[in-house]
Amino acid sequence: MKYPQSGFTLVEIAIVVVIFGLLVGGVLMGQEMINSAKAKSYVQDFRIIQSALYGFQDRFKGIPGDLRDADIKITGAARLTSITVGNGQIDGDWDSTNVSDESCVAWQHMRLAGFLAGNTTVNCDAASPYLQINADGNRVGISSTVPITGIAGRYYICSAGVVGKIAKQLDIQLDDGKTDSGLFRVAKQKAPGAPVEPAIQTADIEDPTAYTVCLAI
Repeated sequence: MKYPQSGFTLVEIAIVVVIFGLLVGGVLMGQEMINSAKAKSYVQDFRIIQSALYGFQDRFKGIPGDLRDADIKITGAARLTSITVGNGQIDGDWDSTNVSDESCVAWQHMRLAGFLAGNTTVNCDAASPYLQINADGNRVGISSTVPITGIAGRYYICSAGVVGKIAKQLDIQLDDGKTDSGLFRVAKQKAPGAPVEPAIQTADIEDPTAYTVCLAI
């Protein structure tokens, strides 16, 4: 006895293909929305920190982390006594782990002064709740020490672990769209204390790779 052969009709196959396409499109669109939201968050980080720095400077006539007699002017603030205090610079690498570096203490000064929210117990070790972090949970830092070869400014705000796709978007929004020129630059990630990396050309940026991005202000 012969049984009729069963299988999918062209209509059924077409329906499956359409549904699959919609699912893939939805996933891609969702990812783009996530990336867009992260890019906006990074931009907001840079702008808020820049405003906090200038607001602090205007109120105290000094720089966070570099402020003379900080413990007298701000209740609970750490007071640094190095010979560079009061020179108008935020000394120390942006990703310093040294609690005596101005770049580490700067966050406490801005937070206690009310310009930023966050933990005020100075501790710049990895994973410390004191660290300023970005949308991906990676470190954000501020310093006057040049963070990427060739970038020029008085202060630098840097953010680690930014994937290439978003890094390129940030350069378009904040600068000239070229990741190796201007006030915003992108470089390979490095360990704290390692030599400074050169900026990378936009064409060489890989979308899924994590980079360090810095804005000169």
